[in-house]
Amino acid sequence: MEHKTATLNGKRIAYTDQTEFLVEVGHGRGAYKPRYSFTGNLGQAVFHFNCINIGRGYKKRLTMVGANKPTLARAFS
Repeated sequence: MEHKTATLNGKRIAYTDQTEFLVEVGHGRGAYKPRYSFTGNLGQAVFHFNCINIGRGYKKRLTMVGANKPTLARAFS
């Protein structure tokens, strides 16, 4: 198991090569639904999070499964 660290939005994130990252999309006041899933690759997760174009009434977030504060980034319109 390899331990890694990265900085995202000024916060330091520690994870392993087994950590699961989810990019989720939701609409309005509804629940988020997972769109993409990545294991141990925060760079790919951030890339896909940034590439999602959210329109009117939609929202997106990047989460790390199993963390104390799982939401790493979010955006809404």
